[in-house]
Amino acid sequence: MLVSQILKSKGEAVFTASPHETLQGAAAMLHSRRVGAMVVTEDDRVVGILSERDIVRAVAQDGSACLGRPISGVMSRDVVFAEPSETIDALLERMTDRRIRHLPVLRNDRLIGIISIGDLVKSKIAEAEAEAQHLKAYIAAG
Repeated sequence: MLVSQILKSKGEAVFTASPHETLQGAAAMLHSRRVGAMVVTEDDRVVGILSERDIVRAVAQDGSACLGRPISGVMSRDVVFAEPSETIDALLERMTDRRIRHLPVLRNDRLIGIISIGDLVKSKIAEAEAEAQHLKAYIAAG
C-alpha cells in the first residue's frame, strides 16, 4: 500500500502552527485536536515539526516557564518527509531508524498530509487481515 492510499482514507487535513505560537498554545491545540504532532509552517513553507515529546522535553529541562516561549525554540527543524508514492514498509523503516512517529507528506514541495506510525500500523493490520480472509476463502473453496 502507498502513502497516497492512506491519505485517501484518512484525509489530507494537517494541523499547522506558526513558529511564533507559544508552547502553551501549541499544547492546547494538540490536546483539543487529539493529535501528537503539528507541522510548523511559515509563509506556506514547512520549517519544523512540534511533537508532544518536544514539549515534554522542554518542560523537563526548563520547567513551566518554557510554556510562554515560542515553538521555534523547541521544534524539530530537521524534518523528515514522505512522498505520496512511497510504500508503508519504506516509511516504517525510516520512522524506526530515525525514532520518529510523524512524517509530513509533500507533493511538489507542497504539504498535502501527515502520516503517523499509528496510521501505518493500522494499514499493515488491515492488509494482514485481508490476506488471511483471502487464504481462508481459497482453502475453503478447495
